[in-house]
Amino acid sequence: MPAHHAVPKATASKSKGPAVAAKPTLLAGGNPQIAKADGDAPVQAYIAAMPSWKSDVGRRLDALVMRTVPGVHKAVKWNSPLYGIEGQGWFLGIHVFTKYVKVAFFRGASLRPVPPGESKQKEVRYLDIREDDELDEAQLAAWVTQASQLPGERM
Repeated sequence: MPAHHAVPKATASKSKGPAVAAKPTLLAGGNPQIAKADGDAPVQAYIAAMPSWKSDVGRRLDALVMRTVPGVHKAVKWNSPLYGIEGQGWFLGIHVFTKYVKVAFFRGASLRPVPPGESKQKEVRYLDIREDDELDEAQLAAWVTQASQLPGERM
């Protein structure tokens, strides 16, 4: 019995070691380079690798989306965490830039009020979060709720 207990502990400590040692590469603007994968783990790896204050913003955004849309589907594609509804596509993405974290609402033009950041794609709208911005979580949650109910983007 005691030997059996030692195995999970050894596995747990081994898995922590390399994760700390092998930091993901930061691409242009400090965006973490995370391999394309589905699920929460790659999204958490991305958030952990977001530089400085941006990691806290990433954690807050991730928690808000999970609270607002129970059972949300997550993935990392094109070095960006994506949030969607299984079988319906993606409604939101996050990307790190030098001075801000960009939240992309893929059907943002249909949200009310419309998020402030314009895109070259007429359906897409952005919210840029800078270091000293006060995050309006009530407004963000309202946008996430609306976005999750619209047809998602296929990627």
